[in-house]
Amino acid sequence: MPMPSDIGIIDLMMAVPNSDKSNFYDFIKPLLMDEESRQMMQMPAQYMFNDIPDTGVQDDYLAYTIGKMDQFGIERAMVGVDEDQYPSQNEAVLKHPERFFGSYECNPNGGMDEVRKIRRMQEKYDIKAVTAFPCGLCPQVSLNDKRWYPIFVACVDLDIPFCPCVGVPGPRVPMEPQKVEYLDEICWFFPELKVVMRHGAEPWTELAWKLMLKYPNLYYMTSAFAPKYYPENIIKFANTRGAEKIMYAGYFPMGLSLERIFKDMPNVPFNDDVWPKFLRENAQRVFKV
Repeated sequence: MPMPSDIGIIDLMMAVPNSDKSNFYDFIKPLLMDEESRQMMQMPAQYMFNDIPDTGVQDDYLAYTIGKMDQFGIERAMVGVDEDQYPSQNEAVLKHPERFFGSYECNPNGGMDEVRKIRRMQEKYDIKAVTAFPCGLCPQVSLNDKRWYPIFVACVDLDIPFCPCVGVPGPRVPMEPQKVEYLDEICWFFPELKVVMRHGAEPWTELAWKLMLKYPNLYYMTSAFAPKYYPENIIKFANTRGAEKIMYAGYFPMGLSLERIFKDMPNVPFNDDVWPKFLRENAQRVFKV
């Protein structure tokens, strides 16, 4: 039951902080209708997080991030890369591949241009996943929309997982694009596509684990949730028939500090055999790292 301390943890959602946070969430601003979200929030779901991490001013943010990883036993982390954004994370993946591996957040509104960009990202950064925030796109694109199909085909061809946010989004935007039920048709029609749910799947976690039981190509990561709030039925699924399906992902520095995550983590009631799979082995196998 206790969390082991000798595992080289793989974190499937991390970012390298920087001094300029002003435009990090600009992409979602056109969708925000209420004044509080537009004016007062540091991040668009701040009402859900009591203490947004304050990384302070650092001489070298990449070295700072590696130091935090070492402090909490995180051997490798997945970070977002792009052609014209995230220079610190692009550098991290290229200069420290033993510590960082890349993912690319796609926008299916781009059509075939986006497919070509995914292939460029794979060639340059050896990305291990394509991620997606369907509710945060402008315009939004529901997971049951055919605009995703070229993205799915690219992921199958490159043999990398597709990692969409699912469930009710934290930002105050419509939830419809992220209904968990849409994964049923995706996993059925694309059995070679590995799909890894991000951001909790709430309030449809019962459906989420049922679909994971049904489809061998569907998985779940714990991004954006403090361990104290991991859904009970997801923990139960991991401890019974889903030990190979559930993977650790944090949310540093976007919404959770590593101090908060690993203060809570030892209290998660995983079985002994689940811990190494949750913290490392499942990510190694599914993301090929």
